[in-house]
Amino acid sequence: MTEHADREKRTFATVDEFLEAATYDVEPRLAEMRRVISDALPDAEETISHDIPSYRQHGVDVVQFSGHDEHTSLNFFPTARTFAHFDTELQPYRTSKSAIRFPLDEPLPVDLIRAIAEFRLAEAAEFAARKRSGA
Repeated sequence: MTEHADREKRTFATVDEFLEAATYDVEPRLAEMRRVISDALPDAEETISHDIPSYRQHGVDVVQFSGHDEHTSLNFFPTARTFAHFDTELQPYRTSKSAIRFPLDEPLPVDLIRAIAEFRLAEAAEFAARKRSGA
């Protein structure tokens, strides 16, 4: 989706607008990612950040997702603790500095996405607590 020519020229005010702009082959996966993340983070604010859907809680962008021509991705930063915690589960997937890529020709790993969202929420809560305490 991000490589789609029309997408490059647009910005989105809502996640619904983002999904409506998705190509036919990517949109169902993005909708499923939205559902899984929303279920895992029921108190998170759903917003657009850096032109992709983002789930914010405790003052932190917990996770984001996006679609591309060959994969969908789960995005977040920092990644080190999450990548270490889910090292075995992430072995089949390509990762980058801030994302996990899920190929379009493979089933979406919804249990892994849910677990990562919940893990990141715990990280966000820890970060917020440290920030409040001045540590």
